[in-house]
Amino acid sequence: MDTKAVFTTLYSVCEENVAFFSGGPKGPQGDAARRLVEALTLIQDHARSLEPVISGFTAIYHHFDFDQIPANGYRSLVKVVRCCLLHIIHKGRYIASNRRSIFFRAAHNAGEMEAYCSALCQLRALLYLAQRLLHDNSHGNLFFQEESGLSQSFVREYASMHKGCFYGRCLGFQFTPAIRPFLQTIAIGLVSFGENYKKHQSGIGVAASSFFTSGKYAIDPELRGSEFERITQNLDVHFWKSFWNITETELLSSLASMTSTQVRVNRALSVPPVPFDLPLVSDPNLSVTVAPPVAHSGPGPVQMRLISHELREGQDSEELLAISRSEGLSLGLKTKRSPRSPCLLVHFHGGGFVAQTSKSHEPYLRSWSQDLAVPILSVDYSLAPEAPFPRALEECFYAYCWALKNCHLLGWTGERVCLAGDSAGGNLCVTVSMRAASHGMRIPDGIVAAYPATLLTAYASPSRLLTLMDPLLPLSVLSRCLSAYAGTEPQAEKRVEKVSTLSMVRRDTALLLRDFKQGASNWFHSLLDSNRVSADTVRKSVSEASITSPHSDPPVPPATSQFSLHREPLKSQTCQDLASHHSPPSSCPLPSERGVLLSASGALLCYVTLPEPEDVSFFLSTEDEQCASGSQSVALPADNSEMSCSREFPEGFEPLRSEQLAEMRMQSSPIVRNPYMSPLLAPDSMLRGLPPVHIVACALDPMLDDSVMFAKRLRNIDQPVTLRVVEDLPHGFLSLSQLSRETREAANVCVERIREVFTQQGPPLTTQKHRKLERTGQGIFIWGTHASHVQKPLFTIATTKTHNTHTRSGTLRLGE
Repeated sequence: MDTKAVFTTLYSVCEENVAFFSGGPKGPQGDAARRLVEALTLIQDHARSLEPVISGFTAIYHHFDFDQIPANGYRSLVKVVRCCLLHIIHKGRYIASNRRSIFFRAAHNAGEMEAYCSALCQLRALLYLAQRLLHDNSHGNLFFQEESGLSQSFVREYASMHKGCFYGRCLGFQFTPAIRPFLQTIAIGLVSFGENYKKHQSGIGVAASSFFTSGKYAIDPELRGSEFERITQNLDVHFWKSFWNITETELLSSLASMTSTQVRVNRALSVPPVPFDLPLVSDPNLSVTVAPPVAHSGPGPVQMRLISHELREGQDSEELLAISRSEGLSLGLKTKRSPRSPCLLVHFHGGGFVAQTSKSHEPYLRSWSQDLAVPILSVDYSLAPEAPFPRALEECFYAYCWALKNCHLLGWTGERVCLAGDSAGGNLCVTVSMRAASHGMRIPDGIVAAYPATLLTAYASPSRLLTLMDPLLPLSVLSRCLSAYAGTEPQAEKRVEKVSTLSMVRRDTALLLRDFKQGASNWFHSLLDSNRVSADTVRKSVSEASITSPHSDPPVPPATSQFSLHREPLKSQTCQDLASHHSPPSSCPLPSERGVLLSASGALLCYVTLPEPEDVSFFLSTEDEQCASGSQSVALPADNSEMSCSREFPEGFEPLRSEQLAEMRMQSSPIVRNPYMSPLLAPDSMLRGLPPVHIVACALDPMLDDSVMFAKRLRNIDQPVTLRVVEDLPHGFLSLSQLSRETREAANVCVERIREVFTQQGPPLTTQKHRKLERTGQGIFIWGTHASHVQKPLFTIATTKTHNTHTRSGTLRLGE
């Protein structure tokens, strides 16, 4: 169904239902009918304003694709809006088919329409912000390359905009239906965990109380949405570490182990911090010294996990057993040993640089070990905020070099090696390869990065606007993770008085029984005899309250029209203070400064060298720029005065506002522009040292533009790069690979890319480009392209001569 047909169908369905419910009966049914009419009328108003905007973006968004792959943030925003409209059409048709039935629940359906009406209003606001991004950006770039201006405006709007509608009834509407129950379970678990966080001495106490309090969030989506919004806006990074690390508990990890592929070897290794030498690629007679990690906490062992489907030679050696931890014992030591594998996969896990270990990613790593028939070395790098940048990079680089040095212990011949990682791990794959190239040592044969984070600055982009609704990557959570990795997030957790687990369980049990009794009673009454329920006993939903009072910052006079969204915005003093806090201090070094002395959590002073501005360019070519700029006016309002500099939205429109502003601390630190932290900002000379890069991204991921722009940068300097984009799946689909057929097929795309790295014979010699579309079942499509070019040689590495032996120190100054 094309865009015009979608809007035409929407208007028809809404008008039909409005005509039926107008002038309905009085009482509870009459109130529900009135709510339906008001919501449907407001949906039509939003749709009429959205239609020309959607048409404008449709005409120009293809200019931002990478090699004709239909994927970028502008496409994603349009896709989400279309998905919301289709859900409204489907719900409207259901109402039209069942409204005469005696079992028709008018109040329930009114709540559904109000929720999607709120979602459509907020999506309209995001499209207006995307219009500004399209207008203010230069050269067709997807990122607004400043942390002030438009990027700051987006952060300010995010802090005050209502988000609960996306976490209640509309949770995950943009994703494939197969994973929506999982997202709902995660949301219920999150709000229950958040309610009991910091109230108990042990994790089991939090889990027990969360179980008893989860019932009310399961039966009340509005309550769940408002609580989800409160938690994501206000709790610190330590809460997210605790919640994401639930999968690390013995119970859950044991359950995951029983349902995963069985492997012969699963060893947890603790490699001592001992320096060693590796030969240079340019001259094997020369060597480079690899020093152990020292940033922030000094030298310390590096934790890894060796996973192998078969027991191979060397994996049960005494030397390996000496560095094995007790929790990772090898299975089947008496079985026959297989010969060493010619290939090794080195894996860096995701988790926002702050959470998770290889244990959380074991289920799909075990499957990969079987499917690829190779051993896998997964690195458990130290996590922020206790160990901010560059500790994780140092440990991953050391682990990669240790694997090259000790291939005989890993069941590997040392022939081919591939780096793979997801999200934060994808970032580390790229930066570890850049560091290996800068040292002049062997680089991996290829990189497979799933939805990588390549730009850790607070730059706005169209895909990052999706953080307003994404249940797994809200902007407030993302900003806390990046601040922690940059060393600007407090390491110490706020101390709160805790109560005993037993008393909390007793209290929560009583609350659960009360809430369940009340909820069940209300549901049965509304189902069997809705006339017995008075209007006073019907609790207003969060969505309805948001529509009724779109300006929740200041009080709205009672005489004002109830459902009007066309009033002048009234900015609260808190919003103005938030804007002033984002201005960088006068003493803060400018981005153009070459050397910056940084203090990372007061533990280490690093000299960070930033690239020259002229060395970093991830803009489109001149031809693309002219083609894109010539069509930009299509997506903008006809009258540019409608969107003045003092307003983010056109006159007469204001998005729904939250009752409480989000705590957004987007500190501007020069360290986030370091190329080893944000490889998208690396100069061309550093990127030319990378091996072939294979990127697997998600069309609905807030980090999509990171992948698209990084692929463009590599292509512009003739580096081998491929990009595959999966539809209808969220960020982090690898960890969900066992939940549905769609996620399994998307995970298999990563396996195919890794297999290509292992089977590729030497660097590509010719330039080849092709594009293919694959259907993976149940409406999931995977777009892919491949652009391979002649591999550029590494740049020259200076060496030092000591006692007739040329060596180069492995201790790399950041930015070198």
